[in-house]
Parts: sequence; C-alpha cells; structure tokens
Amino acid sequence: MTRFIVILGTTSHSGKSTVVAALCRILRNRGLKVAPFKSQNMSLNSWVTNEGKEMGIAQAVQAWAAGVEPTELMNPILLKPKGDRTSQVIVFGVPVADMSAEEYYRGIEGMKSVVDRAIEELSGEYDYIVVEGAGGGAEINLYDRDIANIYVARKLAAPIILVGDIERGGVFASLYGTVTLLPADIRPLVCGLVINKFRGDPAILEPGLAMLEELTGAPVLGVMPYLDLALPSEDSVSLGDKGGGGSQGANREDAGGSVAVDIAVIRLARISNFTDFEPLEREGNLRYVTPGQPLGRPDAVIIPGTKNTVADLLELRRRGTDREILALRDEGVPILGICGGYQILGREIVDQGIEDGDSVVPGLGLLNSQTRFDRYEKRTVQAEKTVTGDGPILGPIKGETVSGYEIHMGVTTSQDPPAFGDDGGVGGDGLVIGTYLHGIFQNRNFRDAFLDHLYRRKNLPRRSAPAGDGYDELAKAAEIHLDMKKIWDMMGI
Repeated sequence: MTRFIVILGTTSHSGKSTVVAALCRILRNRGLKVAPFKSQNMSLNSWVTNEGKEMGIAQAVQAWAAGVEPTELMNPILLKPKGDRTSQVIVFGVPVADMSAEEYYRGIEGMKSVVDRAIEELSGEYDYIVVEGAGGGAEINLYDRDIANIYVARKLAAPIILVGDIERGGVFASLYGTVTLLPADIRPLVCGLVINKFRGDPAILEPGLAMLEELTGAPVLGVMPYLDLALPSEDSVSLGDKGGGGSQGANREDAGGSVAVDIAVIRLARISNFTDFEPLEREGNLRYVTPGQPLGRPDAVIIPGTKNTVADLLELRRRGTDREILALRDEGVPILGICGGYQILGREIVDQGIEDGDSVVPGLGLLNSQTRFDRYEKRTVQAEKTVTGDGPILGPIKGETVSGYEIHMGVTTSQDPPAFGDDGGVGGDGLVIGTYLHGIFQNRNFRDAFLDHLYRRKNLPRRSAPAGDGYDELAKAAEIHLDMKKIWDMMGI
C-alpha cells in the first residue's frame, strides 16, 4: 500500500516545496521509491517532461530530488496567470483554456476527478508519495473548492506537517491560527509543525515552541535554518528575495571573491521561468529591474520569458526601457532574449487575437525576425541543439551542443543566422542573441562563454562558483534539524 504524507503551509513561500524536496531526497537515499505530488499549482515557472507535457518546476525539482523522472501526474493541474484575473489552465500537461477564477471554480468538480486519477496512477507506481499543498492551508473562503489542500487532505486522511515561515515574522500566530482554522475533520491530522528560515539561535525560541505545542496539540518537529541552496525557485513570490532594480551593484563580489559583473534582467510584469537565470546568481551581480526604473550601467541585459509578450513589450515602450536597452546595445553591451524576450527583440509581432487582440506591434528591432500569434497552440518540448552562432560569446563554443526546453506560443521566422541549430537568431556583431531554449544557463559551456566574455570585457578575473549538490545539502540540513524519527513514524517506516 502506498504511504502518503502531506506538507501544508501557513502561507505561500513558507518553505513547503523545500521540505517536500528534502523528504524526497532522504527517502531516495534510503533506497525507497518516492514521488512528489501537488494537485494544483499556480506558477509561471514551469518545466517540460520527456513527453512534452508542461508541469510546475517545483514538482520537477522534487522529482529530481527523489531520483525519478518528472511527469505531469505529479502536478496534474497548473495555472499560469496571464493578468486581468485570467489564467491559462493546463491539465495533465496540456493547455485547455484561458479562464477567469469564476470560470475555473465553476468546473471544480471536474478538476477533482483529475486529482483522483493522478493520485491513483502514482499510487500504482510508488511506495511513498510526499504531497505538497498550495498557498496557506487555512483559506477559509475556499474550503468547498480547495483541491490543493483540503480536498487532498480529506481524500488521503494522511499525516500532515504544517510549515511556517519565521523570516517574515508572526510564525507562532500563523501556525496556531492555521491549525485552529482548519476544518474539524482535518485538524487532528496535523501531526507536526516545522518552523522554517530561521537565522538565529534556536534556543531563543524554546519557550514559544513549548507553548505552541500545548496550544495546538502537535509537536514541533524542528526549526530549519535559512538555507541558500542552488535549487530553482518555485514562483514569482521568490523574486522578492532577489536583487532589486537599483542601478548600482557592479562592485559586489561573486562567490569566488572576485569583483562581479553586473547583469540586469528586465522584470516584466508577466515574467515567466526566471529560474533560467538563477545559475548566474553565484557568479555575478544579477538584479531584476522593473520597466521604468533606471537600468544603470550593466555589463549585460537579459529579457526573460513572459506569459503575454505583446502586453509586456508595450509596457517596455511606455516606460522608456526600450530606449535604454537600445542605447546600451549601441555601447556594445550584450543583449540576450529568451522565449518571449526573443520575440521582443525581433522586428515585429503579429497578434491575431491570441494575446491582446488583432494588432501588429513593432519589436525592439535588434533581430530581423517576425513572430506571429495566430492559433491557441503551445509548443512544449525538450531539445538538444548544436551551437551554430558566431561572435565573441557563441564563437568559442561553436559546434558544441546545448540542451533546454521550449514552452511558448507563437511562431517566429528569422532572417538572422540561427544561434542554436534551427533555433533563435544572432544579430550584428554577435552580441544580440535570441533563443526559445529555457534552461540555457544550465549548460556549463554556454554559461562559461557568456560570463567569460563579460569578465574579459571588464578586464576582471573570473572564478567559477563552487560545485555542490543542493539536494544533498538540503537533505542533510533536514536530517540535522528535524525529528526524522517522528516523521518516519508518521509514514510507517
């Protein structure tokens, strides 16, 4: 019989995802067959499976921690916000429609059958399933339609661990309040509490922990320290923890102690898959700049993916950020666009009612390409490509291979030399690069080529970030700071 354990949180970004990943790695290290599961995820950070199905990147990360291949069954429902209270609804890895919250909840009974099927199919393959809730566990206005927390907890009747984030304060109140507000049949399932992201001496918390146990009737399983691990972020809430939009920062040191290059990522309103750039964080000063804020003097500019290319391009133009990007390009600053960012770099975007109505919108014109949105159809595929572009960045690795994954609507035709096989384009002197490949910086050869050029241009030494397995570091921290015996007892191990 498959065993389940449910990880709920007091809020979004409380650390549910990392606790699930930690348990998946620990169970995997014990030789057990384990999988993660999150019935419904709302995130613009996504992953493409081997079969071309789209799922939340957090469940892909947890699957890697478990040592198994990610599948859409681990996240059967993915909601990708588009703005104006509308989300693209993806079921079993395939987009089905754009819906308002009202439309989505009208069909919630059908979504429950999706969850049931996913649980049933995973149960036939895995011995242990670590389930993650969504947002806060006690959303009292949603109990009748909360398929991510209440429905799954009720269906499985499995032990629940509740995670609270001490980083933002109020952790005792949020843990107590969440337990108290849970439905009467769910409350007894809470078998343990975890305080996450603590930066001080845990001894300071001890009187409060004892009181919390008395008030809730659930043991505190431990206090997890704040961890800075090389793991992808789950969703846009994590952007608040990253570098701001100030124009300074170029003198910050990198992980190796060298003065860091300064890389500006445009923080588009509908930014997606910003996990693409997290491999750069340990080797440079990576900062996110909202359109309208000064870009300053960065050594490179990256335009990321977006859930609505046309709307974000128009916002860039309204705020004047397009002119700043063009001025930096004239000064020889490299400009990289990924997915929607690649589309923005082109000559024009033709929208035939798919994104923002019928329109032809001029792009930045840094690449000689046109993108057409003429059908509600998304390309989702893993890809391996040969580097074909020239210039100071791609030239040194020409002929080598890179891998990544595509998640995009729209079809782009380009007159520029391709960057990677049949993908993307390279403009002018080779310092404008566009590509549909998400995860491009996960390729060591491309990451090195990009950063080496930036450091050479500033006559600065570059030292690579130290290697390390974030999953094993996370698992080790959990084994040190959590009462694993009580957790194993909950799971019947």
